[in-house]
Amino acid sequence: MALSLGRLAAGPCWRAARGVCGEMRAWSQRCAPGRICRPPGTAGTELSRGRGLGHGPTARGRPWLGTGLAAGLAGLAGLTAAAFGHVQRAEMVPKSSGAPSPSPGRPEEEDELARRCQCFMASPVTDVRELRRRPGDMKTKMELLILETQAQVCQALAQVDGGASFSVDRWERKEGGGGISCVLQDGHVFEKAGVSISVVHGNLSEEAAKQMRSRGKNLKTKDGKLPFSAMGVSSVIHPKNPHAPTIHFNYRYFEVEEADGNKLWWFGGGCDLTPTYLNQEDAVHFHRILKEACDQHGPDLYPKFKKWCDDYFFIAHRGERRGIGGIFFDDLDSPSKEEVFGFVQSCAQAVVPSYIPLVKKHCDDSFTPQEKLWQQLRRGRYVEFNLLYDRGTKFGLFTPGSRIESILMSLPLTARWEYMHSPSENSKEAEILEVLRHPRDWVH
Repeated sequence: MALSLGRLAAGPCWRAARGVCGEMRAWSQRCAPGRICRPPGTAGTELSRGRGLGHGPTARGRPWLGTGLAAGLAGLAGLTAAAFGHVQRAEMVPKSSGAPSPSPGRPEEEDELARRCQCFMASPVTDVRELRRRPGDMKTKMELLILETQAQVCQALAQVDGGASFSVDRWERKEGGGGISCVLQDGHVFEKAGVSISVVHGNLSEEAAKQMRSRGKNLKTKDGKLPFSAMGVSSVIHPKNPHAPTIHFNYRYFEVEEADGNKLWWFGGGCDLTPTYLNQEDAVHFHRILKEACDQHGPDLYPKFKKWCDDYFFIAHRGERRGIGGIFFDDLDSPSKEEVFGFVQSCAQAVVPSYIPLVKKHCDDSFTPQEKLWQQLRRGRYVEFNLLYDRGTKFGLFTPGSRIESILMSLPLTARWEYMHSPSENSKEAEILEVLRHPRDWVH
């Protein structure tokens, strides 16, 4: 059942990146500003290869769960913490900063950028003219990657659901930057699916700078200011059927400029699965796809980031994990930007093949009222983790001016808590609890 990432590049999702965007352009032109639309096509990028990834000097030997800005700023660059400012309905290609259609005589690289922009759910957060001026800059590359990832995932989800459409909200942050939130609710297959990107910049607060220094980063401020840029894509998807699992993913990039012009940078992210009931074939498939993505860049990455994920998504007061894990990493800043970016790109491209087959497999499964009840109880655990332990969510909730709607987009529409609920011994419910309390190795 596992899909090969080598074959994935030849599949329909990635063929879109090489010539199917004409359909997206036609859809973009039909979709007037303010409407709720579902794209018929998607964009993609080829898999990148690298090796020798790891934490740089600022992360080696340090407890990854320590407090610090990379912890809190996971939210700045993702769905759960960086949504600041007011919301405005997205235009697909606004006249002010959108990408014009390719025209004769336009340089090839400009035509390529215009084509890519018209495949997105909305125009880039950064003015397209600025993106053209710095095509090789990592901020440009990462913004285009997260926009493409958002479009690919939304396209795949909309095709599976077949009923509801994504609402597309564009929001702005008065301190600098903004984001695009895409949400599908009460569909045929999905109860709630959110895929959000943010691209923000400004000056770090003194508190944030202190947190970074506590984690070993020797920052040099100028007049007490530290310019930063952060961007990322984040998503949580909750299907209706209790036999179809929930997924979460987040991939982000952060950059800080010191007083002497030196720039510190790092990547973070991950992807994890939360089933209501254990299906070993599903678990093996999901983890195998992630392992294949990691293995392109080093054989040690998957086991390291798999353990990191199991440790991070731990609900301490319950003594259990949120789900069956996946991968999680932060502070990746070596050996080079390009190599770490290639790794993040491979991981982002693994989201659709790791998850969509599982939803297709189970979305029409029959289920009992008791199984639906168990799903609601497990979603209660999901809420507990996100509100009590998730670093990005907590950072956003305690940051003045945060956009609460985007921070809480990860929560399910419905959940349940029952006093002293305990599943019967040897039941299917007890089976998944055993795995959540004692993580397994799904692939070797």
